[in-house]
Amino acid sequence: MPAKKPTRGTTDLPSTLQRSSKKAQETWLATHDAAVEQYGEGERAHRTAFASLKHSFEKVGDHWEEKAEKGPSDRQAERRGAEARAHRDDGDSAGGVDANASKRHLYDIAKRLEVSGRSSMSKAELVEAIQRANDRATAAARDSS
Repeated sequence: MPAKKPTRGTTDLPSTLQRSSKKAQETWLATHDAAVEQYGEGERAHRTAFASLKHSFEKVGDHWEEKAEKGPSDRQAERRGAEARAHRDDGDSAGGVDANASKRHLYDIAKRLEVSGRSSMSKAELVEAIQRANDRATAAARDSS
């Protein structure tokens, strides 16, 4: 699917969102703009925007796709406020993978991403393998730009 341009121009739109739907871009931009007003420009505004994005979208390869059901994508996304900030480096984030999805859904994503050995993987292993495949796809997309 070809990426659509966001409604507002920005050079700060992450590359994975540049390759995503207009709805994903607008979700991230709206949250980021509000977070910048509240916290100022920087890492906190970006984290807030991604946290919002992950409630409705999941990272698949080098872009974001809308989830079938809204909700937190991993343990980190379930946290709020000070608790989220206190645990941001605990490794609880699945990097955009919907770790709360069913094992079948994760298997289907792994199949699309051509993850080898997926049929014998546990749910946690599928999440990790998808994260690695997403990272590779994103790096390849950035290198080809």
